[in-house]
Amino acid sequence: MGNRGMEELIPLVNKLQDAFSSIGQSCHLDLPQIAVVGGQSAGKSSVLENFVGRDFLPRGSGIVTRRPLILQLIFSKTEYAEFLHCKSKKFTDFDEVRQEIEAETDRVTGTNKGISPVPINLRVYSPHVLNLTLIDLPGITKVPVGDQPADIEYQIKDMILQFISRESSLILAVTPANMDLANSDALKLAKEVDPQGLRTIGVITKLDLMDEGTDARDVLENKLLPLRRGYIGVVNRSQKDIEGKKDIRAALAAERKFFLSHPAYRHMADRMGTPHLQKTLNQQLTNHIRESLPALRSKLQSQLLSLEKEVEEYKNFRPDDPTRKTKALLQMVQQFGVDFEKRIEGSGDQVDTLELSGGARINRIFHERFPFELVKMEFDEKDLRREISYAIKNIHGVRTGLFTPDLAFEAIVKKQVVKLKEPCLKCVDLVIQELINTVRQCTSKLSSYPRLREETERIVTTYIREREGRTKDQILLLIDIEQSYINTNHEDFIGFANAQQRSTQLNKKRAIPNQVIRRGWLTINNISLMKGGSKEYWFVLTAESLSWYKDEEEKEKKYMLPLDNLKIRDVEKGFMSNKHVFAIFNTEQRNVYKDLRQIELACDSQEDVDSWKASFLRAGVYPEKDQAENEDGVQENTFSMDPQLERQVETIRNLVDSYVAIINKSIRDLMPKTIMHLMINNTKAFIHHELLAYLYSSADQSSLMEESADQAQRRDDMLRMYHALKEALSIIGDISTSTVSTPVPPPVDDTWLQSTSSHSPTPQRRPMSSVHPPGRPPAVRGPTPGPPLIPVPVGATASFSAPPIPSRPGPQSVFANDPFSAPPQIPSRPVRIPPGIPPGVPSRRPPAAPSRPTIIRPAEPSLLD
Repeated sequence: MGNRGMEELIPLVNKLQDAFSSIGQSCHLDLPQIAVVGGQSAGKSSVLENFVGRDFLPRGSGIVTRRPLILQLIFSKTEYAEFLHCKSKKFTDFDEVRQEIEAETDRVTGTNKGISPVPINLRVYSPHVLNLTLIDLPGITKVPVGDQPADIEYQIKDMILQFISRESSLILAVTPANMDLANSDALKLAKEVDPQGLRTIGVITKLDLMDEGTDARDVLENKLLPLRRGYIGVVNRSQKDIEGKKDIRAALAAERKFFLSHPAYRHMADRMGTPHLQKTLNQQLTNHIRESLPALRSKLQSQLLSLEKEVEEYKNFRPDDPTRKTKALLQMVQQFGVDFEKRIEGSGDQVDTLELSGGARINRIFHERFPFELVKMEFDEKDLRREISYAIKNIHGVRTGLFTPDLAFEAIVKKQVVKLKEPCLKCVDLVIQELINTVRQCTSKLSSYPRLREETERIVTTYIREREGRTKDQILLLIDIEQSYINTNHEDFIGFANAQQRSTQLNKKRAIPNQVIRRGWLTINNISLMKGGSKEYWFVLTAESLSWYKDEEEKEKKYMLPLDNLKIRDVEKGFMSNKHVFAIFNTEQRNVYKDLRQIELACDSQEDVDSWKASFLRAGVYPEKDQAENEDGVQENTFSMDPQLERQVETIRNLVDSYVAIINKSIRDLMPKTIMHLMINNTKAFIHHELLAYLYSSADQSSLMEESADQAQRRDDMLRMYHALKEALSIIGDISTSTVSTPVPPPVDDTWLQSTSSHSPTPQRRPMSSVHPPGRPPAVRGPTPGPPLIPVPVGATASFSAPPIPSRPGPQSVFANDPFSAPPQIPSRPVRIPPGIPPGVPSRRPPAAPSRPTIIRPAEPSLLD
């Protein structure tokens, strides 16, 4: 016979587990583990066995359970057991399970009563169990025997506390009825870890072994020594029953008969016995399951809500419906166009906060990367002067010129204008790359239809490449136009008259003094290793200086570096570094900072490096020239021009500088406009107006809108998940309505547990009074072995002539079983309340065995000494 209460819970839990398994999740009910705690031979293993409903644990006298047994019950369609120490073997005969437990215990602890904290792990698979953990613990003992250590009491208590301290464990505090309950070590240990009494259930065993005339009625009614969850009395099989192979079914029937026939327990028989213990524990499991349901329901409802919108599209989904395909194609192309425009023009919804994308990256190319590329190709001063001098001499020929020739100016300007082609074409390439990346990002939403995505990317990318050619042709045309006519009447051109005055201003060309150009974090990469290696500072770049501070509050300035004679050079990224580095150095070979000829500044990305370089350009700090001086340059350094030629070179140099600045300004303005008009705006218009037609002409609609296998699987999974979530919520609702939570019992006065050490009632032996309380004649039974009995006067035997069925005796609890005490006596009503017992609580006396009708035992002080 199994645990019927548990079997009623199994379908509910299994339905819940199945519902969660269908959505690919685990249902974390985390059912409580049940631990039995008590003294030796208190009947712990029998209580546990009755709960499971199978006979498989070793029993006997003395200490039988000498290692913790962790019993994991696992729901399965077949019934078998397996041990952790021999996983390969499956036990179907539970007698073999008992033998293996005994053999494994002896293997670790020996055969002479030794104990060990190393647990035995046993798993029992059965269709009649819930997924639970039960723990059978060694009995509490005080006197070591056999191979047991001297501190066995403390070792066993520590072992027990390890298992019952867990908040999710239910504690069955098992105490035999023939022992004084106030001295129950099981209840004391339970009180330590469960002071509120929420997890502790008292179990009273061996009620059938109490002396006649005594009972545990007041204890079981939770009146004498109350517990919050009360006590449950059980009657286990005796050792004789076990050896006689009395099965659990017959034992439960005998237990039921005992409670129904016993005059002290018959009125509460429905609250006694193993079935009621099973029901109580199962109700605790039900409470735990119900407490877990709100969190599970909330989790499922949030998942269901997140799926609602997508599932709405698929509820009436028919993959081969041509109307649906046409509608989906139009919607997706339209959405693609909207997404592309939002990424280019910017939008407030779905803003990417992690990195720049689309239009923001193109803007950076226009206003940071392209100006920097223009400055990088800026002419070298020595080469330019040499070229001007050669041009002047070649134009004069054999004659010595008296005036500065215009043709030399035009020749030098045209040569400089041609150099603009490379950075302009590079700018176009960078913008094209960003456009193609943007197209790929926007087509990611078309991944459900791989052919449509592939065709869309191909058509739009092809169009962008076509516009690339036209855009580059237009830009080259702009440069050719600049070359075709040198407009010396431009309002910003300095002219010949002002060319001489211009020379003194070039070296002082700076932005507005004290204007802050940029702030931000940079890492100085080449600080001495003795000072901690690289270190991050807050940098402030103005038109005149570069300063760095400890942090962004700008209170503690570390250094200020003037920008005079500074230039920028690239530095290769270190082998182990993931930062991008550039350096600042002094062109006059002076130290820049302390003993450093250059300071290396590091950023997290190349984009940050380019942005900082562009900021330095605005401050007048230019990049280092790549070309090295050739031999001609070295010779030119030693070549001295005549004063007239030198003046002419300086004049043309200033004129060229002025005119090239005008052209650079014009190109910087026209480049973004040209690219926007010929490439970006045209691409947007193409997507909105012509893409759909190109798609229809490239392939038929059926092939374009053919779903990917992944998308079909995803749709099926989503619909299955949706229905499984609804089913799981329905099951949770069913469990909520079909089960009832048991309220937590109110607190009781359990101070007796805390004061047992000093105020517990002390067992006393008293002579039986010849005057009995009214209506309570003492029960009698046969002679009890013990020391010689002393006869009493004949008159004292009158009340024993016809012993009736005992009515309720004086309040009795569980009884002490002291092997060294005198034989117990028939209890009488106490005449006083012992010290330390709260008023109103009756005294507890030790059990008294009835003696022969004609004799009683007086007190024997000598035996107590």
